[in-house]
Formats: sequence, structure tokens, C-alpha cells
Amino acid sequence: MGAGIGSLTQALGRAGADVVAVEFDRRLIPALVEATGGFDRVRVVEADAVQADWAALLPEPGPWTMVANLPYNISVAVVMRVLEAEPRVQRMLVMVQREVGERLAAAPGSAAYGAVSLRVAYRADARVVRPVSRSVFWPQPNVDSVLVSFERRPPPVAVDEDLLWRTVEVAFGQRRKSMRSALGRLGLDPGQAAAVLEACEVEPLARPQQLGLEPFACLAERAQAVLAAGPAG
Repeated sequence: MGAGIGSLTQALGRAGADVVAVEFDRRLIPALVEATGGFDRVRVVEADAVQADWAALLPEPGPWTMVANLPYNISVAVVMRVLEAEPRVQRMLVMVQREVGERLAAAPGSAAYGAVSLRVAYRADARVVRPVSRSVFWPQPNVDSVLVSFERRPPPVAVDEDLLWRTVEVAFGQRRKSMRSALGRLGLDPGQAAAVLEACEVEPLARPQQLGLEPFACLAERAQAVLAAGPAG
């Protein structure tokens, strides 16, 4: 992914891996084809990783591993699309801007934690493997980078995804406000919100960045049940 002129692709080819080298910049394709021409198991594809047809790109059943130096402006979109749309990709190791990588792998309670951290945690275990200094690049960028590892696994919660992400989006839409306030924005009255929070063992004044997947799943399901029941009486 983002194969460029093929430095990493050549290393993978020498290791004997079956490689699908994806590059969007057509100006780089001739150099990439030339650099990888000696490897029978390397296939070069000109494609936009954000819009790519994964079924066409990866004809074999897998499992596959994605290794990429992702352009900073599309890194989150590519990672999330692979996680959500292509289960045959079981592992990823990507280099991204440091702040982005920390956000993708963040745990509840950390400064970088947000809605995208939850979306990643729903499908994979993610961790920052190591920092990459800007000084190793030429030309030198204005940001530092990190390597982030993703290991796909089954979701740790059983909940309707639409309900879960609706609750997460509403909560993080005003992340400085409490979960009691978030439930109100979902349509619950104060008494209903208090009952749902108590049932899920969430403090009324807790902020969304303090909660992991399990409490969000509980809140989503119980809030929906209350709303579906309609007004009492």
C-alpha cells in the first residue's frame, strides 16, 4: 500500500512473499514496475487505496497482511476501510503521522482517545510499535511518525453496530460534556438517562473519553430499548 518506488516491496519480494503492491501516483508506476520486475510473486496495481475494490485486488483467500507507509492525509480512511471491509487482511503494520497513530491505538482515558480509537478497538488490537524520527526522511517532513500494528480479532461486544456508532458519535460530538448529557441528546429524558447509566454502571458525569467498548455497548442497547418502549403509561 503506497508502494512508491518499491524499496519495501523489493524487500518483501526477496523474502519470497506474495505481494500486491498498490500505488496511486501513476508517475511512480513505471519505476515501481522496473524495481520489482525480477520478482514473479509481486504484482503492481495502480489504484486508490481509499476507493479500491478489495475483492479484485486480493483474489486469493488469504489471510493477508498489509504493510504500508500511508500518506498522512488518507491514513485513517485507509486503515478503517480495510478493517471494516476486508476481513481477509488479518494483520497490518503501517507508518503514519505520530498523532494519528496514537489516536488509532489509544486506550480509554488517554488524551488521544476518541471515536476512531473505539472503531479500531471493535475489530483489532492496536499498538504503537515504535517512533520514527522525521530525520530519517528526505526531504524532511514537519512531523514525526510512528509504526502501528493491528491484529484483527472478533469484536469483544455483541451489539448492533449502527446503535453503537450512533451512541459513540453523539457522545464524542461534544466530548467535554457528560454521558448524561449525551443520553439526553439521544432522546432520553433525565429519569431515563439516570436509569440507563445506573444499569450500565457508568457515572452520570463521566466523559466519553473515559469509556471503553463495553460501557458504550451497554448504553447503546439500553438507550435504544428505552426509546423503543416509548413514553411510560
